[in-house]
Amino acid sequence: MLRLKHRLTTMSSAAAATTMISSSPLPLRNPRLPISSNSSIFRSVRFSNRLPLPTSLSRVSLRCFASATTTAIEKIRVLNPIVEMDGDEMTRIIWQMIKDKLIFPYIDLDVKYFDLGILNRDATDDEVTVESAHAALKYNVAVKCATITPDETRVKEFGLKSMWRSPNGTIRNILNGTVFREPIMCKNVPRIVPGWKKPICIGRHAFGDQYRATDAVIKGPGKLKLVFVPENDETPMELDVFDFKGPGIALAMRHMRRIGRRNLKNIQYGFGSLGLMTSVLVSKTCIFLIFILRRVCSFRMSINSNATRRLQLSSDGKTLEAEAAHGTVTRHFRQHQKGNETSTNSIASIFAWTRGLEHRAKLDKNERLADFVKKLESACVETVESGKMTKDLAILIHGPKASREFYLNTEEFIDAVAQNLDSKLQTLAIH
Repeated sequence: MLRLKHRLTTMSSAAAATTMISSSPLPLRNPRLPISSNSSIFRSVRFSNRLPLPTSLSRVSLRCFASATTTAIEKIRVLNPIVEMDGDEMTRIIWQMIKDKLIFPYIDLDVKYFDLGILNRDATDDEVTVESAHAALKYNVAVKCATITPDETRVKEFGLKSMWRSPNGTIRNILNGTVFREPIMCKNVPRIVPGWKKPICIGRHAFGDQYRATDAVIKGPGKLKLVFVPENDETPMELDVFDFKGPGIALAMRHMRRIGRRNLKNIQYGFGSLGLMTSVLVSKTCIFLIFILRRVCSFRMSINSNATRRLQLSSDGKTLEAEAAHGTVTRHFRQHQKGNETSTNSIASIFAWTRGLEHRAKLDKNERLADFVKKLESACVETVESGKMTKDLAILIHGPKASREFYLNTEEFIDAVAQNLDSKLQTLAIH
């Protein structure tokens, strides 16, 4: 086990619902927040971000159910732990709200917590990311908040020691599996192609390639070669790549022959050009599973959904890591830092939790947990379909000039989902 400045921390559901606790002397700091995240910062964040509802939304009657429901509904006992990977910026804010309002009031859960915020990754030389991935393999279930992959600008912004690699790339190479991207469908959110009635799922064997590439800065003239040395003492293979006449860069990538189709049954496979795939997608209404072996193009899942979730499944099909298929929403976080109201869509982050918990329920044969997951997911979708949504969705439905009366702010939307979820669970308790 790696000895890190930030160590794995076991949290009870009660502790996790209020604050994050670490045995490490290193503060679990949230990038760009001046206070260490092992304080009660997220409680202050929620209250400072709470604004009065417009009069046109007074009928919504939103409130926090995090404490009220725990006494009325017996918590669901989860026997085995899950791994939680915390993240950065605005998604870190909503991640805490989701835990406080939608998860821990209802579930007695043992969480193995890792802070993958950019400052903690830097302080641990990114070993915290490696340790979190190995923990995911140990416990078979992980949920991940969106994280920063630093570029040169971010390195300067945070004063980082290095331009650390994508944490998602590091995790998926350790899991050695396949990435699935699945849209979350709402009936009232319009689609660019109206004929798409069912989701289009993307499966990508995200092993090797640019995520684990070896790169180098070439400082002057010289010859670049690629050498492979077999283990059986055969003659090494040596390839001439390029004769540099001056400074430049070099990049080497690799991949395995197998493409990770094990444990995926009842799927019909085929190969075709991008143009052929596009024509088939536009003309059909069935559920698609598209395997992309290399990222030759950018496929925008937002064209037929209001949000997407990303699942990373290990090659043996036993370990699953779930996360939102979007970034840390920096623009909203800048507004949040100024004390301005934000309206950030939290649906994909909520579904990261539900899909992780669904896998835990499947492995543990926990029917109560599986039922809770279904109710939370339906509460999310039904909240949007009832007309309560964040600004991004309101713009899709009402146009770019959608006024404030058509959308909720960040916390109001999560409260609306909590209200819907509480209603579903209270009805079940009565029956």
